[in-house]
Amino acid sequence: MPHSFRGRMARLFAVTALVGLTACVQTTTQTTMIDPRADRSAIGAGLDMRDFETAASDTVQSMLSSPALTKPGGGRYVLAVSRVTNDTMQRIDTDLLVKKVRVDLLNSGKVVVTTAVGLAGPEDPMAMKTRQLRGSGEFNQSHVARKGQMIAPDLSLSGKIIQHDNRLGDGTQRIDYAFQLSLTDINTGLAIWEGETPISKLSSSRTVSW
Repeated sequence: MPHSFRGRMARLFAVTALVGLTACVQTTTQTTMIDPRADRSAIGAGLDMRDFETAASDTVQSMLSSPALTKPGGGRYVLAVSRVTNDTMQRIDTDLLVKKVRVDLLNSGKVVVTTAVGLAGPEDPMAMKTRQLRGSGEFNQSHVARKGQMIAPDLSLSGKIIQHDNRLGDGTQRIDYAFQLSLTDINTGLAIWEGETPISKLSSSRTVSW
């Protein structure tokens, strides 16, 4: 192969690679900060932080507008978090919902949350761990937690997040989510409040929601 032809091919390859690289640089979206309280970014078919914010807000408003959290004689209920199941096709940490509900309930002044009791053990094991300091000569015993000081929960929060997809005849699909939560009186085992927040989205049938 003549050297001149190889030279032209090499230059053509170099120019093509440079044009491709330039195009990639020009079409790259710059990363920017988003204010979650004023998020106007595109909505996806899957669940995002805005959906969890909506579900948590609606849930807490429903709880507070019912008599369920009004404790006879005043005071605050002690709440334990039970199982909240993700029954969607997405990998979701259900704490995205539960933590928002907990924060709003704590801020309402009607509920405190125990971190010493949980299905898989205490959320914060330090409360139990520090009780092992009883009798230790290395610690001032007047500052060590005494027996009988922990408060057992009055209420339990449980629930489920459900997803249902339905393909429509016009080439779109409807995706329905349901955030279902229940408050149970631990003493009686009776549900004293239940709520469901629906969130529905319409997207192309080619779009996947996971």
